[in-house]
Amino acid sequence: MAANHSRKYIIIGNGIAGTTCAQTLRKNDISCEIWLITNEPYPLYNRVSLPRFLQGALTEQKVMMRDRAWHEEQRITLLTETTVTRVVTQEKVLYLDRGGALAYDALLIATGGWANPLQAPGAQGLAHVYNFVTLDDTKNLIARALGSKTAVTSGGSFIAYELSEGFNVRGVHVTWLMRGPYWLRTILDRDGGRLVDEIATRHGVEVVHGEEIREVKSAAGAPTAVVASSGREYPADVIGVGLGLTLNHQFLAGTSIERRTGIVTDEYLATNVGDVYAAGDVAEFYDPVIGQHHTMGTWDNALAHGRVVAANMAGGREPYIDVPTYTSPLFDTNIAVMGIAESNNPRLESVSRTAPGDKGNQDYRKFFFLENRLVGAVFVGSPKGRKKVVELIRTGIICATPAERDALYDVR
Repeated sequence: MAANHSRKYIIIGNGIAGTTCAQTLRKNDISCEIWLITNEPYPLYNRVSLPRFLQGALTEQKVMMRDRAWHEEQRITLLTETTVTRVVTQEKVLYLDRGGALAYDALLIATGGWANPLQAPGAQGLAHVYNFVTLDDTKNLIARALGSKTAVTSGGSFIAYELSEGFNVRGVHVTWLMRGPYWLRTILDRDGGRLVDEIATRHGVEVVHGEEIREVKSAAGAPTAVVASSGREYPADVIGVGLGLTLNHQFLAGTSIERRTGIVTDEYLATNVGDVYAAGDVAEFYDPVIGQHHTMGTWDNALAHGRVVAANMAGGREPYIDVPTYTSPLFDTNIAVMGIAESNNPRLESVSRTAPGDKGNQDYRKFFFLENRLVGAVFVGSPKGRKKVVELIRTGIICATPAERDALYDVR
């Protein structure tokens, strides 16, 4: 469809979804006007690379993906350290914290989420209690880790694991507290969680379940220890917090844009308000694969959202149908999550198995089914067969019998 060369696009959020959308819009329309707004001081950087930067395996330069010169070459106006305070959809105008207003023809909201802070007594306003979402978070974590001997991490999320590994690699003794009975309990099961515990423990991390931080003790403005819910104390020169995200759409209060956990969209990433779209982590999008709305906080998902929503903002009608994947190092092994892998989704069935793997390690595989159709999988250990499984999910293979499901464990 031919682009309307008079269109003005505004994108709130310059992560991979927002920047990909801007780049795709420019590629398809050399004459449109594009504004990209972020509350951070940086152009696009690779959030997936932050754990390796924390470990010292990557430099800051390697984490950066775009610079200001690229935005100038692409004729994309980048506003950094700027927050949108209000959107008036009836007038197609948004207002900035620095003053002034911007009109738009089409608006994309790709604002991700805010890390949930530690609410325990003693933590408020205390230095060296860190979340781990942004590049600045990572820089602060590195600086403190270099002078620390002990760390406590809290949470059962990917972020909590990445913090635990990052401190561990830096030579800091880590106590990892989790309220739940195993890590990543919305995806794994007890066998998978036990395997992750064994991997972390083998590398010197002290893993403690059924505990969360009840209080933080401090001296001279810095933490010295945490008191857990059991009353036990754990020493901590630095505290890392991975307690989830609150999706960032509060500035839309007063609009008629539908919001639940995230900003509700259809499969075209369009909201219920004309010319307003959402993409990336903040989008609670309709997924035709499972026939329901959900959010998904993965890099691949956000990247694909950016490409699809650019086409639709320009007048296209392209549904988002994909098999998003997320892979991450896990100490000396790997974890891969493919498709819809939700242990807390009552509509899904799952089967799992742990088996001997390479180099004396254990391999764990879990498969998820919707009405006998393969829709997701999780691998811990060897990645062999991952691409084939993604293709099986994409084609919607039916696995109705135990034998058909068992055969999935042998896919290589």
